[in-house]
Amino acid sequence: MEQFVEESMKRRLTEPVDILTAVSILKSHGYWGDELVLAITRIFYVDLDTYNEVVGTA
Repeated sequence: MEQFVEESMKRRLTEPVDILTAVSILKSHGYWGDELVLAITRIFYVDLDTYNEVVGTA
């Protein structure tokens, strides 16, 4: 899953369902804990407040 994503091409994740989907995909690729946060913010622009709410309940 290691890949380069140009900053201007990053998708914005602000909806809980979109964040949860990205988290599920990243977890299926072996990302957990701190690695998960680093990976999702490397690939997407993420609303971190919503991310914390989603991950806190997931």
